[in-house]
Amino acid sequence: MPRMLDVSDEVRSEIGDDEADRLLGGDRAPDSYECTSCRTPGDTHAEPTSTVLFVGDETAVLAFAHARCVPSQVVPVAEEQLAGAVRSISQTQPAAAPNLTVPAPAAPVGPADSPTQPTVPGQAAILGITCGLVLHGKVGHASLVVEPTGPVGRPGSTSGEDEFLDLLQDAGFQRVSDLDETPDQLSGWSVLVAMGKLHAILQPAAAGGSTGWWQAHQPLQVTDAWRMAASQLSEVTMYAVPAGMVGRQPREDLLRQALERAVALGQVVAASLPLAGT
Repeated sequence: MPRMLDVSDEVRSEIGDDEADRLLGGDRAPDSYECTSCRTPGDTHAEPTSTVLFVGDETAVLAFAHARCVPSQVVPVAEEQLAGAVRSISQTQPAAAPNLTVPAPAAPVGPADSPTQPTVPGQAAILGITCGLVLHGKVGHASLVVEPTGPVGRPGSTSGEDEFLDLLQDAGFQRVSDLDETPDQLSGWSVLVAMGKLHAILQPAAAGGSTGWWQAHQPLQVTDAWRMAASQLSEVTMYAVPAGMVGRQPREDLLRQALERAVALGQVVAASLPLAGT
């Protein structure tokens, strides 16, 4: 039975015509796979499947996804993250997909705010993401401000109490007392930027590697200044605040003022997250 596999032109140009033809002919494609976007099983014989090539500085990993989730594409990622995925694969089975996530496209959203579901089980809040440069002293840091639309409780909680910041502190985020200080880097977390767009915030996966904590419905365009700052420092500062604390701010000076007010109230946690991608 022929495989229902799509190899885009950009993937073909990276892997070469011979390898692409072998994939389409079934020599190199698996019968079944775990979708690199939604992480559920897929079958190359039964449903349209996309090839997704993760490319680092020295390493490339070919993964598979439901065509309904993402199109066939090339996704640049940090070499360190990709090497971790390769190690994870070698410890399981050669045909396993890398533990990297490509977010599924959906309706277009604005660059400053992207509603999405957090991937913490049992949570129903919608997260808003605001991108901006925040000065730490005299150095502008590429930053993300994460703010839910309502209270976020622990899985199974019915009290309605907002525990969003407590949950993040449990994951290693620290309370902010001075906005000019750069927070410590949080191991295992990262921010995925590919082809100049913000795709996801990744967290450590229980089985090793990383998985999506937040994913954009559609990759978000970031400014050149934001991308350059992230690339120069190889990290992004993530701030998190409770619902209604900062809101949507149209300018970076207003964003900073809102963050300073939240810091004064003790309502901000943060961490520096390594940059994955370019």
